[in-house]
Amino acid sequence: MTIFSWHRSEFEQLAQRLAQLPHALLLRGLTGIGKRGFAAAVARGLLCENPPAPLESCSQCQACRWMASDSHPDFRLLEPEAAQTTADEEPDDKKKKRDISIAQVRSLTDFINISAHRNGRKVVVIQPAEAMNVNAANALLKNLEEPPPNTFFLLVTDRPHMLPATIRSRCQQLPLRPPTLEEAGAWLKQAGSAHPELALAQAGGAPLLAAQLDNPEYWDARRQFIEGLIRRPFEPLALAERLASHAVPRLIGWLQRWTYDLASLSQGSRVRYNPDHEAALAAAAQRMPALEVARLHRELVRFQRVVNHPLNTRLLLEDWFLRYAQLDRG
Repeated sequence: MTIFSWHRSEFEQLAQRLAQLPHALLLRGLTGIGKRGFAAAVARGLLCENPPAPLESCSQCQACRWMASDSHPDFRLLEPEAAQTTADEEPDDKKKKRDISIAQVRSLTDFINISAHRNGRKVVVIQPAEAMNVNAANALLKNLEEPPPNTFFLLVTDRPHMLPATIRSRCQQLPLRPPTLEEAGAWLKQAGSAHPELALAQAGGAPLLAAQLDNPEYWDARRQFIEGLIRRPFEPLALAERLASHAVPRLIGWLQRWTYDLASLSQGSRVRYNPDHEAALAAAAQRMPALEVARLHRELVRFQRVVNHPLNTRLLLEDWFLRYAQLDRG
């Protein structure tokens, strides 16, 4: 992982105050803008034994080689077992945990209380920090309150509001901005994106997430979803049956984006997520009660808190599509 050009200034400002670096940093920002790469670069810079500049890594010393092979004895990464799964896909093993447990946090006790192997710094990265359950967050508090010297915590989060206030108050927050549309579009084109503008719209302007989405399977599944949604007459039960094999987070995300665009058009604003279906959205917005559309959208946003829980996909989709159908009938 690396630092992206749109975060270079934040990294340089952090490097300038390396001597006063807080023991706990909370890196926050939108999903898919490069926060994990930023945290990894900071960790490498803190552990490098021959840094060419403050917080830069040389890539040649023993510490850098260990970091490259994920084997540095003075580095720990805490993340859910299902962390390798993207946000809109199901893990291969549905039993994999999606949270960071108290056992994982307690495993840090010996790590932070023994001397560093290289007589230097120790670094802990926790991502996403909001994945810590209540017990894990409470267990982390003591470590954040009384860390040993030269021990640094880097917490990465997409949803800082989901972290306990006690955790947030013990970290110095570093907001990482999303790139401009021009920066993100240029990066996607260089990466070989087939549909950079539409992928970027679907990802809400987050280029890394857009790059994950931009594949034939994603576009084909989205086409089925939208065709079913705009078909007249709308058949919610049939659509739920056709889409039942897809990941729930992805489907709910599509419906959330669709209702956002409907609500936006109802208020005289523009389409954000689905510019390729602006005409269909405009027609739907004309016949749907704006207040009820906004209410349904807010409920979908709240549902994101539990969207990864084991659920019966077909029954879940039937419920949401039936609620949408009620709006579509006025």
